[in-house]
Amino acid sequence: MQRIVILGAGFAGLWTALGAARALDERGIGPERVEILVIDRNPYHAIRVRNYEADLQSARVPLADVLGPVAVRHAVADVTDIDVAQREVAILADGRPERLSYDRLVVALGSTLPRPAIPGAEYCFDVDTYTGAARLADHLAMLPARAASPGQFTAVVVGAGFTGIEVAAELIARLERVRASGTAHRPPPARVVLVDRRAAIGADMGEAARTVIARALAALGVETRAASSLRAVEPDGAILSDGERIDAATVVWCAGMRAHSLAARIPVERDPLGRLPVDATMRIRGVADAFAAGDVAWFPVDGSHASVMSCQHSRPMGRFAGHNVVCDLLNEPMLPLSIGWYNTILDLGAWGAVYTEGWERRLVAEGAAAKLTKETINRRRIYPPPGGDRRALLDAAAPLIQAPPPVGVPPRSGDGDG
Repeated sequence: MQRIVILGAGFAGLWTALGAARALDERGIGPERVEILVIDRNPYHAIRVRNYEADLQSARVPLADVLGPVAVRHAVADVTDIDVAQREVAILADGRPERLSYDRLVVALGSTLPRPAIPGAEYCFDVDTYTGAARLADHLAMLPARAASPGQFTAVVVGAGFTGIEVAAELIARLERVRASGTAHRPPPARVVLVDRRAAIGADMGEAARTVIARALAALGVETRAASSLRAVEPDGAILSDGERIDAATVVWCAGMRAHSLAARIPVERDPLGRLPVDATMRIRGVADAFAAGDVAWFPVDGSHASVMSCQHSRPMGRFAGHNVVCDLLNEPMLPLSIGWYNTILDLGAWGAVYTEGWERRLVAEGAAAKLTKETINRRRIYPPPGGDRRALLDAAAPLIQAPPPVGVPPRSGDGDG
């Protein structure tokens, strides 16, 4: 029996597994001949892009419901090492170390959010993982029980990229709800301050979208501090680089992403974000029998623009990686991935959303219409087909590039965003 090992069960890893299962199914090859093994520390697939939301109940999908029906095996374990020379990976499962050999490897370990090297960094919250998002939610729920203080219902959000803006836009309403639920006499009003070291909030979103974002944040009551950074965090406040101290019981760190640290174990030159270089088939350049997909990998998706750390690129990268790893194992021609479009939809809380098209960020929609598209993507389009239907799961993993999401129109069942 040959073995395909997939490290990670995020957007790239899950769709790699489904894509590989589909490719084997098309060839009439069962698990007794080729085993697909997914290794992830969690028993669930996390809908990571929803971690800024207040309701996390449906932000996890049990892996057994998705991988079981297509005969993919899943091991709940931490990956601790990768040895491409020996074609082995080391894992830690239930405290027991183990080494596993592979015939083909797909690295889909994703990205992580580095903590700032500043005093008091341990007081920061984040929404990088489901666990982090749940910790933040628990903290917010307990705010009314704290002793009254000037910053009791104030949050400082650091990093005004996509995640930071979405967190800040949603957090103002979340804080107001918990403040209103308390019994304290005349509690201080909810306040959110969004901080970014760059000269403009939403610097990567293009001029038209930045104007929309500024208008939305002002309408929501979110304050901004551009050209500023976090110097230190205290239990009840944040100190910015210009010396301003903001009384705040909540500080949320959303600045910067890096590829998983184990990418460094593969002897290739990585990009500034630590990502592994792959060709259009998702094979790691210069490494035999190894592929990579998602946030841990990079390649020019349309021949010139590098892939971005988002589910928009992770999902198709995974589908093609899954198909191609099987083709490579069977010595068959592989399919190159090329994505001819790039859109972004940024959630702006109760105000709505903003939708841009293309790398130049042409403004497509804003407000309620963009919000509907964002919600249908977050709550339906990026999920695997529900119900454990084997055929539906395999069909959804076809190595195809799907059309951009329409504005303000709920998608058909099974549609995807990339």
